[in-house]
This record gives sequence, structure tokens and C-alpha cells, in this order.
Amino acid sequence: MLATIPSPSTGEFDLPGPLPPVHAYGLTLLLAIVAAIVLAWWRWGRRSEDLDLVLRIAVWGVAAGIIGARLYHVVTSWDEVPEPKWKGALEVWEGGLGVWGGILFGVLAGAWVVKRSGRSVFEAMDIVAPGLLLAQAVGRLGNWWNQELYGKPTDLPWALEIDDAHNQDYATGTTFHPTFLYEMLWNLLGVVVLIVVARRWRIRPALRGAPVRRRALPVNVRRPRRSRTAAARR
Repeated sequence: MLATIPSPSTGEFDLPGPLPPVHAYGLTLLLAIVAAIVLAWWRWGRRSEDLDLVLRIAVWGVAAGIIGARLYHVVTSWDEVPEPKWKGALEVWEGGLGVWGGILFGVLAGAWVVKRSGRSVFEAMDIVAPGLLLAQAVGRLGNWWNQELYGKPTDLPWALEIDDAHNQDYATGTTFHPTFLYEMLWNLLGVVVLIVVARRWRIRPALRGAPVRRRALPVNVRRPRRSRTAAARR
């Protein structure tokens, strides 16, 4: 094989002294949120009052999104919640977030903030839509750090290396389709398309953003089996 995409040996960075380690996945999500905020502010007009509204949408949307994502995971994957259940359901740091619950609660919270500001909710949805796709694209790098979200085996030049701890179904040295990369590029293309369409054509609000799902990819998604203390983030 001429070339492959290596995977990180670890997804954590140790800090000096008694400080806890920093998880690369969390840093990636933080970067994704910042990218979405910057793009939304740029599209809204780059005024100080617009930045204030975008930040309020982000704060409430992210907080509600985390709650919704955890609730979705707990409801749909009850068997994966650690014992005792009442405590395990609250242990978000142990992993287990459902993206669709996060989207639902995040959108509802963001719409509530926009409505209270007196601005158009539909207009805000159109402005924020490319930023959400950009955040999704940046967030896929977190899957690379965690060695998850990969597809079927392949020997293509851009095949992804996965270590034995995260590959429990195939022989050592097997390389896979980098599904996280495909989705990342797909989302970035969606960002460009939405921005170009918004500039060239006038389309009724709330109809420009369309869901971009992994089902659109012709590659099966694979996440490694994990213990309860490292549940896969979906």
C-alpha cells in the first residue's frame, strides 16, 4: 500500500501537575462550536448586536443540545447506561450522546432565544444552517481522534489505519474507508452550496438547509465496540 491515513495513538493530552487530561474529542467539539458562531455572525452582518444574539443562541442551544443528546441516548440505549441507572443517566462524561436529541433541543432553544429578541426565527434558521454543517464537519475530526466512524475494509490510498483496540472484527493491519472524512468533505460541500445559493437566488426562508445524513454515503459506518465506560458518541 502506497499511502494510508494514520490514526492517533491516543485521544488525550496530559497536563502538568494534578490537572486532569484533556480529551481531543472535547477540544474538537469546542472548535466546532466556535466555527459555527463565527460563520453565523459573518452571515448575519458582523455587527456587535448580531454577535450578542449569536452568542446567546449558541449558549442556550449548546446547553439544551447536551441535555437533549443525553436524554436521547438514555431513552434509546437504556441497556448501555451504567448502574445504578439513576446515577449513570447523569454521567455525561462517561460517553453516550444522541445527535438527534441534541439537534431537537438545540433548535428549540435557539428558536426561543430568537423569538424573544424580536427577530425572525425562519431568517435565523437560514443564517445559522451553514454554520451547523460547518460545525458537523469540524466535529468529524473528533471521530478520527477516537478511531471511530470508519467503514468497510479497503486498500485505497486514503485508507484509514485502525489499531487492534478499536478493530475487533478484522485481522491486524486491516485498513478501512475513512467514513468520518467522507462526511466531513460532504458537509463542507454543503456549506459552500448553501452560501452560494443564498447569494445567487432568493429562496423562501427555512427551505435552504437540508439534512445531510450518513445514509447518503455509499459506505457502511462502523464504530468499534466499547465498554460501558467509553460508550460511543453517536
